[in-house]
Formats: sequence, structure tokens, C-alpha cells
Amino acid sequence: MELVCPAGNLPSLKAAVDNGADSVYVGFKDDTNARHFAGLNFTGRTFEKAIRYAQDRGRKVFVAINTYPQPAGFGRWKKAVDQAAEHGVDALILADMGVLDYARERWPELNLHLSVQASVTTAEGISFYHENFAIKRVVLPRVLSVNQVAHVIAGSPIPVEVFGFGSLCVMVEGRCLLSSYATGKSPNTYGACSPGSHVRWEETPDGTNTRLNGVLIDHYAEGEKAGYPTLCKGRFQVGDHTFYALEEPTSLNTLSILPKLREIGVSAIKVEGRQRSPAYVAQVTAVMRAAIDQCLQNPASYQPKERWMRELSDVSEGSQTTLGAYHRPWQ
Repeated sequence: MELVCPAGNLPSLKAAVDNGADSVYVGFKDDTNARHFAGLNFTGRTFEKAIRYAQDRGRKVFVAINTYPQPAGFGRWKKAVDQAAEHGVDALILADMGVLDYARERWPELNLHLSVQASVTTAEGISFYHENFAIKRVVLPRVLSVNQVAHVIAGSPIPVEVFGFGSLCVMVEGRCLLSSYATGKSPNTYGACSPGSHVRWEETPDGTNTRLNGVLIDHYAEGEKAGYPTLCKGRFQVGDHTFYALEEPTSLNTLSILPKLREIGVSAIKVEGRQRSPAYVAQVTAVMRAAIDQCLQNPASYQPKERWMRELSDVSEGSQTTLGAYHRPWQ
């Protein structure tokens, strides 16, 4: 199982490569990718350095161009495809059919992966994209149980990649609309949930308030660990209670089911977190590398080490992890 790790900047890419990632995925510094935040992503100069660093060490580089362009800006998406292809990347991660069509016609030899942002969850859907756009791999959304993933893999004409670790979101990938109601910017087209330009931190006598375009998202007591303000993970007053009304902050952790994912034919394990620090990337990559190696060497006796679980918990949202949709005991 290939280990695919995030790189929001050059230090993170080096951290991923140095700690055992087989592949890294990156984005350009604009709205063509779904992590369009200030301080993240690659310019032309840093992109060239990233390509050289990874490929000189035998690792692959994937470029995420996985937002949905509007007609007036389509040229930026074509430019991003061309820039990535001209630098010899190993694959593009795309979602929009127009971008897929352009990439296939302009660069027919380039590997195209279907992004999780395309929100495809059936073998029939995968076959459609494979037949019409020659995609070579698909990234499944984090909404399927292990049994459902197995069913998709059994009918898929191409390899399947799934998420193995990282922040979870209540919204189905590719259908993220919630923050646009507060900011007017859709994550699917602008590339950022809770754009930094709309985020505010307010110090109060009894702690810190976080706001998104003026909307109060959360209040943290003095000394309480504060998270980045997103609507789906805010604490709100509902009736007489104040709590996480939509979703409690948590991270996906699949260490305990790696043998099962291998058994059903998962081809690649993806780590979420291009917006996270190089230290996060290094720690998660090292743990996932060790776990996958042990699982592949002896799946029958594999057990996740307590140290691995503790280290992943330390960098998880809310310092807690879950199997998410993968675990549905009633199936």
C-alpha cells in the first residue's frame, strides 16, 4: 500500500520524504486547489525545488488541482495543469470534468487521479471517469464503511486510494457549502473552508472568541486549546445546551484496520493535512510508514503499537481519533 502524504510547503515536503512517504501531494498558491490559504502552497521557484527534492530520492509528486473553476477564471486551471505537466509531475489530482477533459487532451501521457472532491463513491461512477477521462486512480470520500469500500474496489477498473489519517469533516467531500453561507466564498470554487481573511480572534476577560465573518464560532476559556474556526466544528447554544451541534473535532485513524484495508485491495493510504505544520507531517508520516511496513511484512500478527496510537492522538483534532464511517457494526 503506497503511503501518500501532504505537503503545504517545501519544509513539509522534505519532512514527508525524509520520514518515508512514497508520494507527496502539493498545490499551487492560488484557488486551483482545495487548501487555498495564505502561507501555503508552491510558487514556481519552490515548486521546482520540491520536484527535484522528491524525485531525486525516488519519490513521486502529485499536484492537486481539485477545485471547480468558474468560466471567467478557467485559464488559471489550464495554466496550473500545464505548469505541473511541464515540470514532469507523476500525477494530477483533479475533480472538475472540464479540467479533466483539458488535461487528457493536452497531456495524454500524464497520469490523472480523480480527487476526493469529485465525491465518487460507486464502481459505476469510477468507470465513467475512467472511460471518459482515462483516470488511473480514484480517491474515495470518507463516507463509506470498510464493506462498502471493498464492494467499490471489487468493481473498480482502476486502483483505489483511501484516507488513513487526518481531520474529519461533517460535509461530504466535493459538496462542502456550509462556510459559504457565512463568507460568500465556496470551498469548492475558492479553495478554502473558513478563509483566513474572514477569521477573527478576540481576547475577552474570560478567554478567547473565534469568529467567521462576524459569526461567533466558539469561546475558549483561558488556557483551553483553541481550534481554527470552522462552522461545522463550532460550539453553539441549542436550547439550554452549548455544545458541538454539528460535529465534535476529531481525526480519522486507521492503524487498527490496516490489515483489513490491505486484504480488500486498497492500493494507497492517504494522510490529510496540507494546512498542517512540518512537525505534524514528519510525525504522522513516520508512524504511518512504520505501521504499513509492519502490516505488509506480517499482516496476520500485526497490532498497532501503543506508542503509535499515542503519537497520532497528540496531533489529532481535539486530541481524539475515530474510525469514522469505516466502522459500522450493523453492516
